[in-house]
Amino acid sequence: MAPRTPRSQPLDFEKPIIEIEESLARLTAQRPQDDPAVARELTALRERLRGVRQEIYARLTSWQRVQIARHPARPYALDYAALCFDEFVELRGDRAFADDRSLIGGFARLGGRRAMLIGHQKGRDTKERALRNFGMAHPEGYRKALRLMRLASKFGLPVIALVDTPGAYPGIGAEERHIAEAIAVNLREMFALEVPIVAAVIGEGGSGGALGIAVADRVLILENAYYSVISPEGCAAILWKDRSRAPDAAEALKMSPPELLRLGIVDEVIPEPEGGAHHDPAAAAALLKGALVRHLDELGGLDPGDLRRKRHEKFRRLGTFDGG
Repeated sequence: MAPRTPRSQPLDFEKPIIEIEESLARLTAQRPQDDPAVARELTALRERLRGVRQEIYARLTSWQRVQIARHPARPYALDYAALCFDEFVELRGDRAFADDRSLIGGFARLGGRRAMLIGHQKGRDTKERALRNFGMAHPEGYRKALRLMRLASKFGLPVIALVDTPGAYPGIGAEERHIAEAIAVNLREMFALEVPIVAAVIGEGGSGGALGIAVADRVLILENAYYSVISPEGCAAILWKDRSRAPDAAEALKMSPPELLRLGIVDEVIPEPEGGAHHDPAAAAALLKGALVRHLDELGGLDPGDLRRKRHEKFRRLGTFDGG
């Protein structure tokens, strides 16, 4: 099933691209293309469009990448489940309270390999956004994810996690049902799983809500996604008491893929089609699939003990500890 996406809406920094595209469309519709002068003009416009695109996307700021990561037409977890995977059978419920529709999971098949796929799922329209809680999982979502990861470990299946959330849901009900404890248990238990785990940040990677399914042997990130302890708006509100300084916070947080790779927080930045994954979901899915298969192949030769040891060492390297 092809992904169901709304018409792509241009972002502010894309306006020069949109203007050239509109000129191309008008010229194509209004004048005969077999006229040599028109053909030359069309060629010049296409070359200019290519150059402007390359220039804009070669020097995106951290804040502009955040805007792309949040684009409403960007592919979500279920879109990638349809485009990347040969088969996906969703499993629901945490066997304790309810089924959280903002975090999906189930058996999948990727390139002939059986796996357990879990991921955050946002919504396209108002009704689906309410159903999916804008991709912000409740405690039962993380408990469902843990149930499925334990099931994967029982059957020797690798776990693939697609991260795309602004953060775990901070509502009263979530606090009453112990959202912090649910995430903490996931962190502990993922370190103990004896099967390969590959996590990919496909959009937003916000705080503990993202980390709750991202304690992985390999952490990947799409070129225009972000991964951070807090959103730029939240950081700006705390540091400067002014949410309008979110672009400054985005730069200070070092949340863009190149910075994350340099700091060793992610293991690979997966390129996206020009303009972002929402411009060509099928091409973005092919790139993601290739990276997932490659890393699963590399991890497949490790025994369970080595997997756990290397996973623990990987996260210990992310910071330093001073004290007794």
